[in-house]
Amino acid sequence: MTGKVDLHTHTSYSDGFYSPNELILKAKNSGIDIISITDHDNVAGILEAIEIGKKFGIEVIPGLEISSDIKDREIHILAYFFEPENPELERYLAFFREERLKRAIRIVNKLKSIGFNIKIEDVLERSQNSAVGRPHIAQTLLDMGLISSYYEAFNKYIGNGCPAYEKKVHLSPQSAFKIINDASGLSFIAHPGYMTESLLKELITAGVDGIEVIHPSHTPQQIKFYRGIVNEYFLLESGGSDFHGGKREDENNLGKYFVSTTVVDAMRRRLLKNTA
Repeated sequence: MTGKVDLHTHTSYSDGFYSPNELILKAKNSGIDIISITDHDNVAGILEAIEIGKKFGIEVIPGLEISSDIKDREIHILAYFFEPENPELERYLAFFREERLKRAIRIVNKLKSIGFNIKIEDVLERSQNSAVGRPHIAQTLLDMGLISSYYEAFNKYIGNGCPAYEKKVHLSPQSAFKIINDASGLSFIAHPGYMTESLLKELITAGVDGIEVIHPSHTPQQIKFYRGIVNEYFLLESGGSDFHGGKREDENNLGKYFVSTTVVDAMRRRLLKNTA
């Protein structure tokens, strides 16, 4: 037992490269004891991963990453320990997966209008049964030889402010926190390194349970700052690699960015307190 816990990973059920089985095997080889799969708007891989994890001696915590916005700024919220088959949660996720598809169609149409020979069927071929998103569009453009690198798609065409950008449909942070809470879960602000302190405190006031302290994008100074915020406001801490695999070139992050089992213990205690 290494005591390594990675609470932020993605599989092919959203924009990750590996299947749950492949991810669990990689986690095992990276010395991880506890992992959470936090796919975007999709919990389809969780029950599968839990059973696979038992074979490898890895605990799999139900996880999810959903989008919200505040003051026209997109933010991501991580959820943990919820009921994966909660009907209200699944209704929300089904709606937003449909909205993801509509957004992808609008992006593809914009790409066509600026000269790219791409069809939505090309994108869906790569997303398969997962929640379709911009990473699948970027991968499609790369596979078709229409761009020279994965990140060129975001930097020049489909990123914020670019010619083919389309905004997502979001729900408010308060609504997101309520949906997660009603499914018996805990909510966390994901990778807040881009946020102002005032925005962070606004989300704390809105009722979030914790903050993702450890993330590949966070500097040592930011980690210290967020841990201080966690302690000041009696919040929970989370952290992980935000591992996707494939063209993200983040293979070395798995097992490198992690938290300890004490973090998970604190989450379990909060859950017990919430149900007491």
